[in-house]
Amino acid sequence: MSDLVLFGTEGCHLCEEAENLVDCAELKVEKRDIMDDESWQQRYGIRIPVLRNQANGHELNWPFSIEQLQLFVSDCA
Repeated sequence: MSDLVLFGTEGCHLCEEAENLVDCAELKVEKRDIMDDESWQQRYGIRIPVLRNQANGHELNWPFSIEQLQLFVSDCA
């Protein structure tokens, strides 16, 4: 299991863009659909996509660039 979790939902074009950036950065992330949990819907409903580091609780909100993504990951290491 990865410490990085990408919160989003199906059919969200911004979430698809974030997934593409994560793939380009070759990061291992767990993808979670906020529709699977009411607390995720309440927390992330208007902010998705959000990348969360489960180990330290830091979150990177959309929009983010590949450079910001790489910096976030290096700061969380």
